[in-house]
Amino acid sequence: MESNFAHIISRGVSIGERQVAATMALLDEGATIPFIARYRKEKTGSLDEVQIAAIQAQYGKLQELDKRKETILARLDELGNEDKELRARITDCWDATELEDIYLPYKPHRKTRADIAIEKGLLPLAEEILKQRPMRLPGNEEELQGARDIIAQRIAEDEKSRNAIRREFSYTAMLKTSPRPSPKEREAEQANYKDYFNFTCPLKHIKSHQLLAIRRAETEGFLRVDISPDTEKALDKLAHIWLRANNDTAYQVELAMEDSYKRLLKPGIETEFAALSKEKADQEAIRVFADNLRQLLLGAPLGQKRVLALDPGFRTGCKTVVLNEQGDLITHDVIYLHNLQSTKRLQELIEQYRIEAIAIGNGTASRETEEMARTIVESLKSKGKSFPQIFVVSEAGASVYSASKTAREEFPDEDVTVRGAVSIGRRLIDPLAELVKIEPKSIGVGQYQHDVDQTALRESLQQTVESVVNYVGVDVNTASKHLLTYISGLGPALAQNIVDYRAEHGAFQSRKELLKVPKLGNKTFEQAAGFLRLKGANPLDNSAVHPESYGIVEKMAKDQGCSVAELIADKERQGKIDLNRYVSAEAGLPTLTDILKELAQPGRDPRGETEEFHFDGHVHTIDDLQEGMVLPGIVTNISAFGAFVDVGVHKDGLIHISEMADRRVSSPHEVVKLHQHVRVRVTNVDRERGRIQLSLKGIKN
Repeated sequence: MESNFAHIISRGVSIGERQVAATMALLDEGATIPFIARYRKEKTGSLDEVQIAAIQAQYGKLQELDKRKETILARLDELGNEDKELRARITDCWDATELEDIYLPYKPHRKTRADIAIEKGLLPLAEEILKQRPMRLPGNEEELQGARDIIAQRIAEDEKSRNAIRREFSYTAMLKTSPRPSPKEREAEQANYKDYFNFTCPLKHIKSHQLLAIRRAETEGFLRVDISPDTEKALDKLAHIWLRANNDTAYQVELAMEDSYKRLLKPGIETEFAALSKEKADQEAIRVFADNLRQLLLGAPLGQKRVLALDPGFRTGCKTVVLNEQGDLITHDVIYLHNLQSTKRLQELIEQYRIEAIAIGNGTASRETEEMARTIVESLKSKGKSFPQIFVVSEAGASVYSASKTAREEFPDEDVTVRGAVSIGRRLIDPLAELVKIEPKSIGVGQYQHDVDQTALRESLQQTVESVVNYVGVDVNTASKHLLTYISGLGPALAQNIVDYRAEHGAFQSRKELLKVPKLGNKTFEQAAGFLRLKGANPLDNSAVHPESYGIVEKMAKDQGCSVAELIADKERQGKIDLNRYVSAEAGLPTLTDILKELAQPGRDPRGETEEFHFDGHVHTIDDLQEGMVLPGIVTNISAFGAFVDVGVHKDGLIHISEMADRRVSSPHEVVKLHQHVRVRVTNVDRERGRIQLSLKGIKN
């Protein structure tokens, strides 16, 4: 049955059938999405990761549907059903909803009112009534009710009827809510959802965040939710299918039809549409989360510098750690705010370990800690001494890491406070290397992550992390097991084997040496090698040029009369290369173009450089805010309806999507990105509810 898959997927994702077939073949061979997108452009027609992921998702759904059809056909065999037309319909069907409609009359179910009526011998009466010819109806209401129950079930299982009601749901369904009575002790909690008390919206127009909030409130018992189309129109659609006369018999069919709609069809289709709308909302929320995660992981690294990291705190003090250029823990201490001895100790640490940067967590007491650090830096400046830069770093997920198995393995002799401070410092040195140690949904850059489909969320975020890690590339001689795990083709076991081999034999001298790692064979090497970097004898080993293409670069260098190293260092020689001379069956222009780009900037980190940031020194709490103020801030989270910005008052403000630009904005990601430094205008301060409204309109950023 898989022979049709490429054709079906091609229509669904609007990608050429040959491209789809080639991508499916590569996936079947075990190739990963990053590898296919980067190194198999000739085969796929240069499809990007998003397109390949869409093909993979559709391919998986069709394979699941294929298995479902096998189950259904096996069930029909058990029933002794040999209807060839029915079997052909099932075999040719590639729509999950249609397939279940076809199977519905044969699907095992609990005994229904119709089943009981059939057992009482009322099926012939129901059949006669359905013909709607004039006839003498039984005077026994129980018999008539039984016949109507049979007809109602038949209507509910009829494909045309179900599709007619589905269409009505699609066009006219309204989502309506009403508050449930709540115990007094939960009234305050219920009040969080007051925007959705007696809420009404066409289902097709409801926003993702609205639906997820409503479903959460429903789950917590605060709201009743109903999804209904226009009842009169829905019954008219059924009448058009089932009513063919105007007599007493037809009246019985009409009664059965109304009962079928209210008791069977409407609840069933409502459940279906509730699931579909939830799935759509989940997809949107997961997409936003994945976009945010990608931006977070691509945060600019400070690089290998000596860092002093501070996890701010009032009562228990600021846990302070010193890290060397590789992020190794050198020493730790506790510094108390507004304490002269602590200030002196902090300055001693900065001078003793020649600290180049200070990383301060953005939690409680962050502003006060930053001010203390800036006082020390200003003192060092005034004395003509070297001084460190100061950075505020997101703490999101640091507590999760500090209590994790990974943290215990790294720092078995340190408590959670030290581990958390180390994580803050390492995030400044290399955010990607540190954040991969934390479960993505715990990083805190999405909304409703606990309400969406957890399997879909996990798969999307995992794919996002893999994409970013492979896009950036990893130094095989310094990367942790956790970072190596996400490299194309590896996984936890091989990542550990690489770390173990490195510990036993020392640094890798070439990519080819990876083949000596236990259980790392040729296929895995093909998938992983291009994304692993090392500084060795061959300069190409520290680039994104795949080993399978080394021969091409060597020929280019030979034709230019130089070595590979000389070619990499000489932009003029690179400009003389005619790529058409090197086109072959294995390497076309897309691959050759990528090679030439890589020769121009081998091993370049695509993440840019990190920048210092200063909050407004006059603003510390929400009480300091006034409407009209223009303040510096950092984008901390992005949702479908806007972006949240930290302006230094321990409470993020919201830039609603309508306030992001002087034009219509479809998505906040068009305007801002995570951790971007922005200037915002305060438009409203609700001190009672702790809400801050901000705007970007009319401000240059």
